Amino acid sequence: MHGGIEWLVDARGCTPARLRDRASVIGLLERIVAEMDLHVVSTAVHVFGGAGGVTALYLLAESHLTVHTFPETGAATINAYCCTPRVPAAWRELLGELLGAHEVDVREVPRG
Repeated sequence: MHGGIEWLVDARGCTPARLRDRASVIGLLERIVAEMDLHVVSTAVHVFGGAGGVTALYLLAESHLTVHTFPETGAATINAYCCTPRVPAAWRELLGELLGAHEVDVREVPRG
């Protein structure tokens, strides 16, 4: 396959405190990287002040992995793009365990 595959993941009903916590969000990304056998080239993380969430980008040898959290609505959005085929992360289980998500929608999109 040319172009790779992209996963668009929406999690709802998450625990707001976890969505504000840098360590929780980074822990999620690290578990995704391990499960999908990804290779991190660089990272950028921003924690918004007050009741705000976390935005993080992992630049990967395979492409990228991003997360945006919204504590005010209990939501998190994840985008993972890989230019080579691979087994996806256990999205529902990971988001339930690490962010307390009650509902997770996953769309897998072939690219290219």
